[in-house]
Amino acid sequence: MAQAPDTLILSRREIADLMTPADYLTAVEAAFCATAEGRGHAPPPLTLGGAGGAFHAKAATIRLDRLYAALKFNGNFPSNPPRWGLPTIQGAILLCDGETGSLLAILDSAEVTLRRTAAATALAARFLARPESKTLLICGCGAQAPAQFAALADILPLDRCLLWDANPPKAEALASSLAGAEAAANLGEAAAQADIIVTCTTTHRPFLDATMVRAGTFVAAVGADGPEKNEITPALMAKATVVADVLDQCVTMGDLRHALAAGSMRREDVHAELAELVVRAKSGRRTEEEITLFDSTGTALQDVAAAAALYERARRSPNRLSVALAA
Repeated sequence: MAQAPDTLILSRREIADLMTPADYLTAVEAAFCATAEGRGHAPPPLTLGGAGGAFHAKAATIRLDRLYAALKFNGNFPSNPPRWGLPTIQGAILLCDGETGSLLAILDSAEVTLRRTAAATALAARFLARPESKTLLICGCGAQAPAQFAALADILPLDRCLLWDANPPKAEALASSLAGAEAAANLGEAAAQADIIVTCTTTHRPFLDATMVRAGTFVAAVGADGPEKNEITPALMAKATVVADVLDQCVTMGDLRHALAAGSMRREDVHAELAELVVRAKSGRRTEEEITLFDSTGTALQDVAAAAALYERARRSPNRLSVALAA
């Protein structure tokens, strides 16, 4: 009888050394391409309530060079940094061989979640942002903000990054660590200057409105990864050309959910899913003046594609850590 392969264990530090923003972009593009071509499947995510936060379980299969399956179980606790000095997001990804069931790897999920989320923004920006975009505004200065900056700076000629946070010292602290970044005290003034706006907060009350955003702006709405979260007003959603990462998911847990509930949009008003843009089944930006908006709720297909890429790199590394798990 054949012996199951040893399982790789990858820490956050090891993962950070394995892939660049460009590598994550390639993996995420492969995930959305697989979605469009029927080579990927992800059921709806599962949410479990916690005290002061929630747990999210996301699973998917994807056929690349072989069939991979992955399950990510994340705790999302926004009060962790100030209260306990712990990250907001903690968890693990189990990566399996989709044909034998063998457990290939156990990966710390925090770095993967940050980077694959930012990579999806960059992928959407390829189709929805103006190529000459130079000024980026990031709203929300937690762990996701530097990842978003790195991913977008890798594909666009950015020369200015404005940082806004409801807690101004957080924006000032992050600005001191990012080259070319500056804290913005006034959200409206900052938004009026931006070519690209990324919202990556944990708020339940929308703060970015149609009156703030100028013509031609690309907005990536990243923070609303649960039914109660909301960053974008229904008026801005209705004004923009909206692209969903996964339409069925955005209807139940994205900023789109709140626009639908307010009667500002209908499901059929959504222009496309990101997978349709990737395979050129739908157009991206159509005019210089339109406001485009990417509703990003995060899909497990991003996780499994990124985990598979990390696994293949790690198993070729002479410093990899592996263990044999008893049946």
